Amino acid sequence: MRLLGVGVCTAVLLLEAVAVPARAAAQPDGAGLHGAAWALKETGKQSRFRGLSAVSRSTAWVAGSKGTVLRTVDGGRNWRDVSPPAAVAEGLELRDIEAFDARRAVALSIGEGEASRVLRTEDGGATWTETFRNPDPRAFYDCLTFFDSRHGLAVSDPVDGRFRLLATADGGRSWQPLPTEGMPEALPGEAGFAASGQCLVSAGPRDVWLATGGGAAGRVLHSADRGLTWRTADSTVPAGDPARGVFGLAFRDRTTGLAVGGDYRTGEPSPRAAALSADGGRTWRQAATPPPAYRSGVAWHPYGRATALAVGPTGTDVTLDGGRTWRSLDPGSYDTVTCAPDGGCWASGEKGRVARLEHR
Repeated sequence: MRLLGVGVCTAVLLLEAVAVPARAAAQPDGAGLHGAAWALKETGKQSRFRGLSAVSRSTAWVAGSKGTVLRTVDGGRNWRDVSPPAAVAEGLELRDIEAFDARRAVALSIGEGEASRVLRTEDGGATWTETFRNPDPRAFYDCLTFFDSRHGLAVSDPVDGRFRLLATADGGRSWQPLPTEGMPEALPGEAGFAASGQCLVSAGPRDVWLATGGGAAGRVLHSADRGLTWRTADSTVPAGDPARGVFGLAFRDRTTGLAVGGDYRTGEPSPRAAALSADGGRTWRQAATPPPAYRSGVAWHPYGRATALAVGPTGTDVTLDGGRTWRSLDPGSYDTVTCAPDGGCWASGEKGRVARLEHR
């Protein structure tokens, strides 16, 4: 979304969740977060990182303003600047990054027209290849997601009344536009938010969800065939204004999902900032006790089927009951959060801050 273009979304703070023993998976929900707290790590950067990909407890990538990309392979103790030189030279806004391992990653820059690009590395960021440059001045790409190491999608705000999608079947080396016949018409003013890299998310080999705002309702669109056909559902997160709607999604599997959002403007209330779904996004239920303010990112914790984290400029919240109730975990400002399968949870935010979730 253009409103979150170059002004509001520009940094990354990365947090790593320290490993908990494998036996924690068998403990009650929330056991893996008992006594946990964010521990800041020094990146030496001032960029705002809204793109984040956690490969494991030790390996993660962040991407943000001024074309900056960082990578760690030692749990955040050291960060290597692997920024694409062309992205730095042009000051591109990198808002999403999807990494497959410590060497392969795909990054998305946002903006109108040619500012929207996809970059790919196969050597840990030593070199980058531009694999897509948007030729349409009406398009504005917000987010990307991968089903596996080969198949992925990128989404643009509506063009000619419908969201536009690109697809790759070779790990981001090439991209092709998908037909728009199966995409419902967008609401007036509806768009995605390039705030956390979580406006487009997937679970399993074929299911993908798109979060929207700006229109009359904050909606979640779902496709079960990798983006060819879609159905829509209204969430309980308010919209009706270019600054309000659903900003981030997380699906634990093809049925169980969380949505977070609100009004990103400082000081504006967001009384219904979270919702949950148990049917693949067909219907949404408002959280009984939502986060107290706007939240832009959300992630399920792998050590508890009902445990998740949500982040925003005013803090981190945790749920232990599948999103029905949320409580504060930390007051620090973060933009996005994600957890790796081995239990390494990371989050990111402004002024180059990076932190790891440690157990004390």
